[in-house]
Amino acid sequence: MSEGIEMDQDLAKRLLVEGGTFVFLGVPAGTEFGIDLKSWTVGEKFRGVKMIPPGLHFVYFNASNEHGDLAPRIGFMHNFEKKSFLVKKWDTELEDISTEDLTEEEVMRLKSNLLELDRYLGTYPFDVWNKWKKLTDKINENLVKKLIPECGKIRSALEQVFSNQPKKQKRLSRFTTEEDREEKLLPQLQPLPGTELRFTPFPDKCFPLGSSPAEITQHSLDKTYSLDSMLSTCVSPSDIIGELQFAFICFLVGLSLESFEHWKQLVSLFCSCDLAVKRRASLYQQFFEALEVQLEEVPEDFLVDIVSSNNIIYQSLRDLFRTIQESDRVDGRLQSKAERFKEKLSEKFLWDFTGLDKDDEDDAPVVVDL
Repeated sequence: MSEGIEMDQDLAKRLLVEGGTFVFLGVPAGTEFGIDLKSWTVGEKFRGVKMIPPGLHFVYFNASNEHGDLAPRIGFMHNFEKKSFLVKKWDTELEDISTEDLTEEEVMRLKSNLLELDRYLGTYPFDVWNKWKKLTDKINENLVKKLIPECGKIRSALEQVFSNQPKKQKRLSRFTTEEDREEKLLPQLQPLPGTELRFTPFPDKCFPLGSSPAEITQHSLDKTYSLDSMLSTCVSPSDIIGELQFAFICFLVGLSLESFEHWKQLVSLFCSCDLAVKRRASLYQQFFEALEVQLEEVPEDFLVDIVSSNNIIYQSLRDLFRTIQESDRVDGRLQSKAERFKEKLSEKFLWDFTGLDKDDEDDAPVVVDL
């Protein structure tokens, strides 16, 4: 692990003393193991990772069978403090981390024998550390506790169980499609309780109670009320950026599709708030900074969808850039950052942000011949 990676010698010496250690006992050879943005197929001698920089990290693994087929990914986030020493052991039957913790005596025995254990520990991949810090700089430990599943593990494939909630009955008519009839007969499934990520829910309604029809229309066009509702549940406004980063990491590293959907919805919401752009310049600068780093890391197999003409990220950003361009009340520094971000996106993805002052074809008025 981490062979051929050069690092600053002063940094290496400091992390030898201050870095954290993760010991993972009994992991079968052939298992895919990773931390942050790097993963490896482990061998017989693998016992964990050393010299982990203090801070938040994502540890994950995929069990493998005799044919080399990988099971769905399982991972967890952990805040490694200076000189921290974390020990987990493998459960062969579950193909997962054992639910039984080691005794304090067993941990101390391993710790006292660290010099002997050292040869079996891989070195943290320092070539990804700076990138990892940028991707996670707004995620704090309290936010992680709020968002992670109650079970503490982040899974790429959630175990589904039969729901006790009665399924909403659709009224069948002669116009009901065969698909509707088949769906009615399917059992209702839900994630095993305690395993789902606990993202901040989007408001059921995008307008306050008692709104007039005109106000409802306005809130549907400008989602500032929805964003403010979500921000009201945060300790700090930057926590919503932390949640954006958390969702992206759980997708990028944890391979969670539900996280990918939440990330896309958050990006879309940020891009649909005319009033918030004018009121929350600092928050939107953080949004641009976070999104810029994230789009640098989008996996290649997802680029096809992201660059396609009907991609929600491109369309959403186009709306946001139009709002910033057309308003004379947007902070000047935010305008400059938006312009630089627009140029980078155009260069990287060949996205076309010209003609923002014109209606998109989908939004243009429709002329009907009578």
